[in-house]
Amino acid sequence: MNTKIVMTSSAILLAGIGILLSFLPNEVIEYLNIESNIITILFLNLLSALYLGFGLLNWMAKGTLIGGIYNKPIAIGNLMHFGVGAIALVKVGLNIQTHSVIVISLTVVYLIFAVLFFYIFRKNPTKMGKKKQP
Repeated sequence: MNTKIVMTSSAILLAGIGILLSFLPNEVIEYLNIESNIITILFLNLLSALYLGFGLLNWMAKGTLIGGIYNKPIAIGNLMHFGVGAIALVKVGLNIQTHSVIVISLTVVYLIFAVLFFYIFRKNPTKMGKKKQP
């Protein structure tokens, strides 16, 4: 498995969500029919910072060896984010009435990334298509 593709695609997804929440918090609040107040906007801005930070981390680590003992904190951090996020999205997705398309789409994406990062975490890079140097 080419971890560069996984890291790049997750970085683009996370940075995209972070940019959306950073520059359009009021529009997101309005679209989701959430009560707009200073605390809600603050939480969306903090969430934006987390997504942008994680996206930047993945972008910067995309060219390194990941898996097994290599860059284990990056692999487990991504696994935790996407795994716990997928569980939360599944729980909400089973009971949500409005915006179900968004929640279901995000759930599928999070599940795919959770499985990919679990695989990356469990396998050594040499077993994922990387050739050993002579």
